[in-house]
Amino acid sequence: MSAAYLVVRAVLTEMTDRARFDTWYQKEHLPDAMKAFQAQAAMRGWSEQDPTVHTAFYRFPSLEAAKSATGGAAIKTLIAEFDKVWGDRVHRTRDVLVIADELIGGSH
Repeated sequence: MSAAYLVVRAVLTEMTDRARFDTWYQKEHLPDAMKAFQAQAAMRGWSEQDPTVHTAFYRFPSLEAAKSATGGAAIKTLIAEFDKVWGDRVHRTRDVLVIADELIGGSH
């Protein structure tokens, strides 16, 4: 069984929102989403090529777990909260990726 990731790409329409978005995502949204999804891990970061692009990754043990987490009430609640706070100032896309191969350094 392969791990899977929910990948959420958010693009800010205004750079002036970046600091507030960064703090909100770090302190509220990322921990809330990880708990609601029952994800194994959650991480996020900003693009070096485009400072308005933020990407979050939520790791699941399988595609089935990722689909379950992203198809239920939990994601609808998180989307509603996100939209309430950010409205149309942040545009998002979501994708689920199944890990085909994973190499971990130091194990030759």
